[in-house]
Amino acid sequence: MPSHHVPSVSVTAITRTATVAAGRFAAGHLGGLTPFLPFELVDAVLEETRAVQHRLRDLPSRVGVYFLVAMCLFPEVGYRLVWDKLTSGTGGVRSAPSAKGLRDLRRRVGCAPMEALFEVVAGALAQPRTPGVRFGPYRTVSFDGCSSIKTPDSERNRGWLGRCPHGGYPQIELMTLVETGTRAVIGAVFGPTREGETSYATRLLHHLGPEMLVLWDRGFDSNDFLAAVHSTGARVVGRISQRRRPPVLQPLADSSYLSVIGGVAVRIIEAQVPVACTDGSGFDGSYRLVTTLLDAQRYPADRLVRLYHERWEHESAYYALRHTILNGRVLRSHDPVGVEQEVWALLVLYQLLRRAMVEAAESRPGTDPDRCGFTIALQTARDLLVRAEGVVEQGIGAIGRRVLAALSPKRRPRVSTRKVKSPISRYAERKMDGRPDGSRAITSVTISLLPPPPPRPALPTTMTREYVGAGQTGNRMTRVLAVLQAEPERQWRAREIAELLGDVTLVTTYRQLARWTERGLISRVRTGRYAAAAPTRTAALHDLRKR
Repeated sequence: MPSHHVPSVSVTAITRTATVAAGRFAAGHLGGLTPFLPFELVDAVLEETRAVQHRLRDLPSRVGVYFLVAMCLFPEVGYRLVWDKLTSGTGGVRSAPSAKGLRDLRRRVGCAPMEALFEVVAGALAQPRTPGVRFGPYRTVSFDGCSSIKTPDSERNRGWLGRCPHGGYPQIELMTLVETGTRAVIGAVFGPTREGETSYATRLLHHLGPEMLVLWDRGFDSNDFLAAVHSTGARVVGRISQRRRPPVLQPLADSSYLSVIGGVAVRIIEAQVPVACTDGSGFDGSYRLVTTLLDAQRYPADRLVRLYHERWEHESAYYALRHTILNGRVLRSHDPVGVEQEVWALLVLYQLLRRAMVEAAESRPGTDPDRCGFTIALQTARDLLVRAEGVVEQGIGAIGRRVLAALSPKRRPRVSTRKVKSPISRYAERKMDGRPDGSRAITSVTISLLPPPPPRPALPTTMTREYVGAGQTGNRMTRVLAVLQAEPERQWRAREIAELLGDVTLVTTYRQLARWTERGLISRVRTGRYAAAAPTRTAALHDLRKR
């Protein structure tokens, strides 16, 4: 007997092992995007999420990860054609798996590895000196939601997402925090549209830090959300509702004024922005901004109004996701787990493309990432994957070289109506705000800062005889009528009436004032302002009560 035993290995086993190895090389890559999602990173994430295959397979988990990203890179074709594109440049696999085998591969990989991969690749991409990414010492970022990514109309998707209220496919609400200068995604959450944007955005607050300046639109106008963002140390420039009446604590030299919202010291900026177009047309826009940048000398109001326009870069990020990559198509997955997996894979692909574009721009000092074409990067990545080129290439790679060879010129100032062409969208009809129907070049933009509003009438510090009589006797309606009649020329706000009475919530006050207005007992002068009714009506009511 020999001193050691060498186990026998069959020819079949050797052949099978070689086939698997060839399969890993042939399908386990993303062409020119592979250096941004290397094999070692994918293996580490699979190990961490416990998604590594437990036995030798023709389709190992690493291949499944790359297949999922390629599936988003080619949304117009089915599983088998996606696989053909993955393997066409190498010829390493003789027999292609069936569509069922590829579906089973998706199930085995699961959702956790794709979510973990996104958390690894997500984040701000620009260096501090990259043009267009900072405002003073702060990196500009923005919150925004997208509710137009459609999923198949299956029973399981409807059970999770609900039916679209305007018909059509079930839709997910995608909320992202984006670096506006590069449109890179820092964080993302998604789910049913019924939860609301502010609720989703709250889950991303842990990505904020003192070095960031957050931009947002009126959809995030909430006292609690402002306070929550402020608690992270980040600064804010956001748009707020025209219906707000924040107190004027101190007017400033640049026409802004100090105030307080939700317990946070803020600055309020109001401006009119007339826009003139090359064809002679024009329109006026209005802005009402809140900011926690309180130093008016260091951060003048007109600069902050111009900065707020950077928030629209977020819309370009969603355009790239919905139209450039998906081309308006419905997602593939018919169940919630598959939808989650697919969305994370889509976000991973998007971030990889952005990383390739930003690295290319930064390789040429002074180049703004805005000039890099997303469509060019996407189509080059598709071509390289089919040809299996650029898998181990160093430097900016073929994608970066192609992007730099076709940089867009410096962006021209243009204006266009924000249209939604879907007939089932709630935004299908727009307000007649004077904006042109098509894109037009701008000749001039004028920012006219408005002075602070006059101070509101102060609430009485002591009760007059009329108020005392109204406050001590009768029901709430009688008390309110007496208060309004005591100062018939004054236009009262609901908040002032509620504070004066002291025994009613503001919501109840609004409800009751609306009811009494319909009955003609009081008069609504304008939105949110109330006064005493005409004397004839009040006298008739008094006579009726005496009878």
